Amino acid sequence: MELEYKFIKCFGPSIFKVKIPDKIVEELNNYVDKIVTNNEKEKELDYGQYLVGDVTQEFKLEKDILEKSGWLNFIAQSASKWIELQTEKKIKKFQLIESWIVRQFENEYNPVHWHSGHLSGAGFLKVPNNLGSFIQKKDAKDYPGGMLELIHGSKAFLSDAKFRIKPEIGDFYFFPNYLMHTVYPFKDTDEERRSISFNATIDDSIYNVYGN
Repeated sequence: MELEYKFIKCFGPSIFKVKIPDKIVEELNNYVDKIVTNNEKEKELDYGQYLVGDVTQEFKLEKDILEKSGWLNFIAQSASKWIELQTEKKIKKFQLIESWIVRQFENEYNPVHWHSGHLSGAGFLKVPNNLGSFIQKKDAKDYPGGMLELIHGSKAFLSDAKFRIKPEIGDFYFFPNYLMHTVYPFKDTDEERRSISFNATIDDSIYNVYGN
């Protein structure tokens, strides 16, 4: 599989942007659409109690779909490329902790938080056509509705502490687990914003830069 990627280093930690292949997006969306029509399966896979989001639904992906859809192989391959570009080292271990779906609707949000493991990421499977607009007129400012915002450090001269990402179907962003982030609420639509995330560990010898 040829990987389409963009290496981003906009502040301290690096961010790695990749494009999820259309086939994987389709497979995952078809899987989610089936799950949400099955009440028993929804309850079995419910993951909301372990996450901070104030959203309609969050559920964990089953092992079968991780492998069948190509999602597990895709994130493992992408993570390997990212780490090699950043550290010039090849990872020997990519251990997925979990991967989950977030179904977000109007006025729902994800507060500032971080993840477990070593590596994390978030990307988009469905995006509403309209995410809303400011109540007051705001010249030259993008309305942040539905945006993913990555946060690190504090704002200073020639340095920004925030990096906002407009959701686009198929875009996926890798980042270190400790990088704080949030998702803004959106409005003026009944359409779903559907995202996918994961947590994973890699070789301790690469992750632990202090060598302890």
